[in-house]
Amino acid sequence: MTGIALVTGGQQGIGLGVSRALIAAGYKVALASRSDADKPAVQAALAELGQDAIYVQHDVTDISHVPALLDQVEAQLGPITALINNAGVGAPVRGDMLELKPENWDFVQNINLRGAFFLAQEVARRMLDQPDDAYRSITFVTSVSATMVSIERAEYCVSKAAAAMMAQLFAVRMAPHGIGVFELRPGIIATEMTAGVRDKYTDRIEGGLVPAARWGEPEDIGSVVVPLVQGQMHFATGAAIPVDGGLSISRL
Repeated sequence: MTGIALVTGGQQGIGLGVSRALIAAGYKVALASRSDADKPAVQAALAELGQDAIYVQHDVTDISHVPALLDQVEAQLGPITALINNAGVGAPVRGDMLELKPENWDFVQNINLRGAFFLAQEVARRMLDQPDDAYRSITFVTSVSATMVSIERAEYCVSKAAAAMMAQLFAVRMAPHGIGVFELRPGIIATEMTAGVRDKYTDRIEGGLVPAARWGEPEDIGSVVVPLVQGQMHFATGAAIPVDGGLSISRL
């Protein structure tokens, strides 16, 4: 057995692409989200991933529940060796940032930032109690929006920029213990989150927005995660890796 991975938002989208890749690499995977276990997406993911995957219900905004979440994963699979902090939300309403409502700001920050930080904090503490013979890692899935401005979804961009700093902080704190911390910055990925802007971005991609000339797929993110969690890039801890088909490369 290669290791135990916890993937937040692992039942769909990027999280499911990551979970598929980890299962194929020999990991046991715990999928976590706030969805009920009997939701079609959850059941479909578990059926696809097979016996090496379990589902644990967890709302990342409920930080008081984090110890119970990790206790459940440890009881069923064992100590977590890889956290993929992937769960996130987009802007509830796209529009003029001068009209951004405080409740929408708080909603996004609570999931994308506050929830992600305190989950990683508790996982990191427990990783320090594990023996050093197994490689351990924490991966934050942020976005190209950590550095690329979209004024119609300011709260999302701010959350991802702050999450990028969060990854750097954890990388420095955990490096002396041999625990790798990485940040992945997906670009335009075909998921449920981007379904509503599919036509808009397809036209822009065809117009040259993405040098790779296609939408990204969840599997593109999964293929990058595997070498990170296996320790093949351990001395690159703290790296922020764009997974965007060249979208974020500055061009004239």
